[in-house]
Amino acid sequence: MQFKRVVVTGLGAITPLGNNVNDYWTNLINGVSGAAPITRFDASKFKTRFACEVKGFKLEDYFDRKEAQRLDAFSHYGIAASVQAVKDSGLDAEGIDKNEIGVIWGSGIGGLDTFQAETFNFAKGDGTPRFNPFFIPKMIADICSGHISIRFGFRGPNFTTVSACASSTSALIDAFTYIRLGRANAIVTGGSEAAINESGIGGFNACQAMSMRNNSPETASRPYDKDRDGFVLGEGGAALILEDLDHALARGAKIYAEVIGGGMSGDAYHITAPHPDGLGATLVMQRALKDANILPSQVDYINTHGTSTPLGDGAELKAITNVFGDQAYAMNISSTKSMTGHLLGAAGAVEAIATVLAIQNNIVPPTINHTTPDPDIDPKLNLTLNKAQERIVNVAISNTFGFGGHNAAVVMKKYTA
Repeated sequence: MQFKRVVVTGLGAITPLGNNVNDYWTNLINGVSGAAPITRFDASKFKTRFACEVKGFKLEDYFDRKEAQRLDAFSHYGIAASVQAVKDSGLDAEGIDKNEIGVIWGSGIGGLDTFQAETFNFAKGDGTPRFNPFFIPKMIADICSGHISIRFGFRGPNFTTVSACASSTSALIDAFTYIRLGRANAIVTGGSEAAINESGIGGFNACQAMSMRNNSPETASRPYDKDRDGFVLGEGGAALILEDLDHALARGAKIYAEVIGGGMSGDAYHITAPHPDGLGATLVMQRALKDANILPSQVDYINTHGTSTPLGDGAELKAITNVFGDQAYAMNISSTKSMTGHLLGAAGAVEAIATVLAIQNNIVPPTINHTTPDPDIDPKLNLTLNKAQERIVNVAISNTFGFGGHNAAVVMKKYTA
């Protein structure tokens, strides 16, 4: 069958760098760090006492008081980002067939705030089970996609992918697949996460996954630096409107970029550590390129998973040199997690927006906080260190990898008629 072409027609973002796409992008290309001491709870006894929190987000801009109380923070962020994206795309206009618009969302954890609050309340009581009737509907990871569809009346395919930190890239690839197969005209896709609480910080500390650079939070996320010591936890949500090109043209929609391929793989190696030779990462990029029907030499930029962990960064760069050969030295590579922190299941969506805007604006956002070269990292790679770089970006890839060995990569390019 003839696949339909799929384009991006709307964007929305609630991030540690700004609560709309313009602020997010401006701070990205200016190399601003979103990390600061934790304000949500008293973190003084934790090994890590900082994170990349969303700042200045106003619930009343998106919800009435009663609705806000019935939603977990991860749904607040996801719905708000989707409201922005739908408005940006014009899919809320009269005459749109809402039966042919779906929602495919991603979240690695879901309502951790709600789960923690209800568990704490029970533990403080006398053992009598008193739970909020919205406990389960607030907590389950799929609920955000349900709320988005209800808010807009979108009755197309509706579900949530859970693949740890690859969740929202998996969702984006599924959305791309459904549209190119003709099973929807448009899909709201993306992801959201809100895990900055005692359970999230304590749990990742127990995994020894997070940075403990408490004396300098803003420089703690330092992908590829010799002194990196783990990721910085972030939160937020991001939404992209993917749409059948013919449908978008018929209604005069603006087009940011075209999605041309996606790949998925499993490391089959370890529950938290990447394959040391980047085997799963190599496979996922090879599959994404094959699906997109492009050559390695055509790729200009890779937004890497780049979490700032000692093992993960090196394994991903090994995979890139394996897949791209000499082109690995001609392209730009950067990790925007150096600024946003790691948004877990929302990371792929937030980074997909960065990738779309790099294509649209021909600017590659930097990898900040790099001060000391790692002797185990090839110095010939252009890691876009500390400052954004202007270059023509025709084709770009966004990589995300998650606990359990889940890998997902999406390929996008400049739209041409």
